Amino acid sequence: MNDKLKLENQLCFRLYTAARLTMQAYWPYFEPLGLTYPQYLVLLVLWEKDSQPVNDIARKLMLETNTVTPLLQRMEKQGLVVRTKGKEDSRQRIVSLTEKGRALEAEAEHIPDCLSNEISARTDNMEELEQMIPQLDKLISALKTK
Repeated sequence: MNDKLKLENQLCFRLYTAARLTMQAYWPYFEPLGLTYPQYLVLLVLWEKDSQPVNDIARKLMLETNTVTPLLQRMEKQGLVVRTKGKEDSRQRIVSLTEKGRALEAEAEHIPDCLSNEISARTDNMEELEQMIPQLDKLISALKTK
């Protein structure tokens, strides 16, 4: 068998597994807030800067608008965001936080520390993991198609 085709030699498998397990580790923190991981990411974008076009949110999350739109529709039904027509271009949709969406920021403030503490308790060196961020950013940049 070709060694390149062994599962143990696949970078993509490690990235996939790390991402899946990270989202799984977040679940106990999101569940009480009624959030999914993708919704949390949208909220992070809007907590940083409210009232953004759908296209800008999609770009920041490195997703297509046809992926983000159904997510935003569900969030709107939950009362977390509202979508309004753009003032300059009525085809554009502006996404803004509702009071409920803004209030979740205070409730979610502990999540990054909780997850960091959980990972720190399971690994020998959290600093090593944090040093991976620039390398992952390089990989993401190299793989981006747009």
